[in-house]
Amino acid sequence: MSDELTELRARYERLNLLYQVSNVIHSTLEPREALKLILGEAVRLMRASSGSVALFNPTTGFLEIDVSHGLPPNALQLRLRLGEGITGWVARAGKPARVGDVSKDPRYIMVQPNVRSELAVPLEVSGQVRGVLNVDSDRLNAFGSEHQELLQELALQAAKVIHNTWLYEQLRLKARLFESLVNVGQTINSTLNLDDALKIITREACQLMTGKTSSVLLLDDSREWLDLRASCGAGEAYLNKPRLSVAESLLGIVLRRKKPIQVENVQTSSRYQNVEIARREGLISLLSVPLVFGGQAIGALSVYTGKPHVFSNEEIRILFALADLSAIAIEKARLYERIVDVEEQMRQNEKLSALGLLAAEVAHEIRNPLTVMKMLYHSLDLKFLKGDPRARDAEMMGEKMEHLNKIVEQILDFARTAEPEFVPVRLNELIEELGLLTRHKLTQQNIQLAHKLESELPPVMADATQLEQAFLNLILNAVEAMPNGGQLTIVSRTLSASEGSGKPTHVVVEFKDTGQGMTKEQRARAFTALIKTTKRKGSGLGLAIVARICEAHRGRIEIKSNPGRGTTIGITLPL
Repeated sequence: MSDELTELRARYERLNLLYQVSNVIHSTLEPREALKLILGEAVRLMRASSGSVALFNPTTGFLEIDVSHGLPPNALQLRLRLGEGITGWVARAGKPARVGDVSKDPRYIMVQPNVRSELAVPLEVSGQVRGVLNVDSDRLNAFGSEHQELLQELALQAAKVIHNTWLYEQLRLKARLFESLVNVGQTINSTLNLDDALKIITREACQLMTGKTSSVLLLDDSREWLDLRASCGAGEAYLNKPRLSVAESLLGIVLRRKKPIQVENVQTSSRYQNVEIARREGLISLLSVPLVFGGQAIGALSVYTGKPHVFSNEEIRILFALADLSAIAIEKARLYERIVDVEEQMRQNEKLSALGLLAAEVAHEIRNPLTVMKMLYHSLDLKFLKGDPRARDAEMMGEKMEHLNKIVEQILDFARTAEPEFVPVRLNELIEELGLLTRHKLTQQNIQLAHKLESELPPVMADATQLEQAFLNLILNAVEAMPNGGQLTIVSRTLSASEGSGKPTHVVVEFKDTGQGMTKEQRARAFTALIKTTKRKGSGLGLAIVARICEAHRGRIEIKSNPGRGTTIGITLPL
């Protein structure tokens, strides 16, 4: 009876101790703090002199002491292979080891000289040995079967808590990474310059992945070579490395397969082309993912670490997500650059068109006095005696006036505006496209663009190219009228022949700016002779071009303006 009572009391004490340990363990969610609490309670319960928790590092393949109790500081540097030492044997075998005299066990590796006995049990997480819980004593045969049973139960309970703690830590890390990813997406998509976008991408990739160096390589126009376009943390050796062949390089495989590649150590990899550069730069592990847009690989985003690292599936997914956002940002910046180029081309075309009209105006102004000169010349009926040198001079004067007249006619024929080709044109769509084309110009000038477009505006029969030229001229004129910024409002609406008639007969497009306005004299001469402009800046040709286009479309143009109160220019076109 007394033996049973003693056994029950011992079992109660053990369960009570485990309950206390459980309370201590659950008092924190920090992994290292939890391990310290577990180890401290294990050393106290076992009445041991020292102890340690060694965890398996999948990156290095070694058992490394994560926390210790009572061990000298240099013991934390100890790294064991699986099977090495008593701790390594327990990790590989997945079985406990109780050694009463370590001096007689060939597996023992001495960490401190006063250790006499050792007890080690495996730490299993989800059915796999992830580490070893180890206690030592300066007494021989310090641990019995009851201690082993208690330490195993403690390790089992601790492993569950560690597993939950690691899950919590992973979720917290995911939350932080995804929060960073959202911020990254907003940042890289807020810039319209390609070089700036690439710099932001590499910088954020380094921060997200805790990398030493990151880089973006993009395909050239031939799609045969990868060129380094941006990097973060790279030295001179990396920046000056030769371009990579898509067909022969490791990163070329990333593009061809559209799948990520990771290399544990690029300094020893036979597949990596720039091993010497990696050694000089201190680059070790590599993760590279493709930049894909519209189903086509356009480049590669790579991250290097400065120490051995195996990238987890979660890290690969994070970098993939960043690469997707980056590809969109890259194509967006490229598209914007093309839009700016198109805008510049349109402005050049406008200048050429204006130059043609100016030539026509000059030719017209020359033809009038030339016609008078020809009439006077013929009326003089200059006839000289044969052999008089003045006869040849008079003949040459007539020939040269005819030559000048032909030149004037050729200029007028060349500069004469082509007849518009009328097709149904949706003005709202045309206005919105021009807003996109001129957005960069308006942003630079600090001008806000507002649209007040009537929904379901009926199409007009017009030449879209000529109307686009007219509208662009009006937008650029408004920009010049607001050198210090302002607002440009474009309005479209229908107009009926009479109030309340219901059926629209015309469409009106108005361009309202908040600029300097125009005087009465400027308004009166806005559409007059091209070579008589009073405009201080620019060619003074824009409104004349607009007027001629409106005339060709059987429309009319009106100006409402006062100095200092802005200008409204309206174009009315028949339906």
